[in-house]
Amino acid sequence: MQPEELEALRETYWRENRRWMLILGTVWFLVSLGCGVLWVEPLNDFQLGGFKLGFWFAQQGAIYVFIILIFVYARLMARLEKRLSLEELGE
Repeated sequence: MQPEELEALRETYWRENRRWMLILGTVWFLVSLGCGVLWVEPLNDFQLGGFKLGFWFAQQGAIYVFIILIFVYARLMARLEKRLSLEELGE
């Protein structure tokens, strides 16, 4: 591969990577701060498993969402690497 092609590939990879990090980071921020702190009172009108929903998000829900986001990010990056032919060589 030519240096220009490698540079273009690198720019494409990091542009996509930053875009997904921004999107997933925004989701994480909204769930952890929004649902766990800012919107607790309206969410507490609902219950999940016998607990007020705002309390549940503050204690457990944000953690679950964060773990899901980790798996989503890993899958997105694997698809991006495959699309750009950057996946690891399996032996």
